[in-house]
Amino acid sequence: MKKLTIDETYCKGCGLCVDACPKGLLALCEEINRLGFTPATISPENLEACVSCALCAQVCPDVAIRVAREVKEK
Repeated sequence: MKKLTIDETYCKGCGLCVDACPKGLLALCEEINRLGFTPATISPENLEACVSCALCAQVCPDVAIRVAREVKEK
C-alpha cells in the first residue's frame, strides 16, 4: 500500500508540499504535465522513508495529495 499519492491532474506545482515535508522527500518533476505544470513527485526510495505525517497534504491548496497511514492490528 502506498503511503502517499499525488494526483498529477490536480497538482499545479506550487511547491508548498516540497517546503512542508520535514524530511525533504518531495520534489517538483522536471517534466511538464499535460496541463503545463511541473507537478510534485516522490521517488520510490523516498516513499519508503515517508512517515505519513501528512503535512504535505495539509498545505496543498489543490487537494492533490493523499496520505494513508497503516493501521496496526492489536
